[in-house]
Amino acid sequence: MNVVQSLLKGLRALDLIRARPGPVRATEVAAQLEIDKASASRILHTLAQAGYLEQTPDRRFVPGRKLLPSQAPQLVEIVRLREHAGSLMARLVGRSQECAHLAVLAGDRALYLDAVESQHRLRVDHPPGTLAPLHCTALGKVFLAYACASIPRELERYTPRTITDPELLAAHLRSSAGQGYTIDDEEYSLGVRCVAAPLRDGAGRVIAAVGVSGAAARISLDTLADLGAFVRLEADGFGRVQMAGGGG
Repeated sequence: MNVVQSLLKGLRALDLIRARPGPVRATEVAAQLEIDKASASRILHTLAQAGYLEQTPDRRFVPGRKLLPSQAPQLVEIVRLREHAGSLMARLVGRSQECAHLAVLAGDRALYLDAVESQHRLRVDHPPGTLAPLHCTALGKVFLAYACASIPRELERYTPRTITDPELLAAHLRSSAGQGYTIDDEEYSLGVRCVAAPLRDGAGRVIAAVGVSGAAARISLDTLADLGAFVRLEADGFGRVQMAGGGG
């Protein structure tokens, strides 16, 4: 079975903190997981950003709102989602020959859960655990266009192509909602284009975003539209399987 080590370490960190009676320091997590302090700190801050941990004023960590008894099942669902979406992502890579990514909404960011790399030497690298902005990534725009996430108050400019005007972004998202997929046309990283579509549960709620990313030199705007339609169809098919009670 293909195991994502960073995700596994994050889950082990959550287990450690949930089992402790009080706040835990990054050094303690590093010692328990047998990793360096910097890696432990990145894992803990990512989990805090996603709402699974909270940081105390003295820079220690305690369980966050998503680890309350009523919210804890969400973590199980996230792990299950990654397992079910594996075959979907493999199909996306097989068809596009580009990288595929899976993400969920984590506060005001998109949290990458999984990635399947392409064979190209020049490829997009967003490993699991990466947090990305909503307004200028295809995965992030899925949550703005289809999941009623709020447009951030501050629209940071990452490249000259980043949309930083709220009205223009709102119009762009309405167009995306009509076509069934979102795009990132070198808005987050110059030289990179991406498409993404929503994954839905049996009730039709958006639970994640899945997409394809690659070098702009390989993905023209015409190709981007074709890839968007393909990702949308595959994502819709995943939703139908979920509603039927099957796997990904």
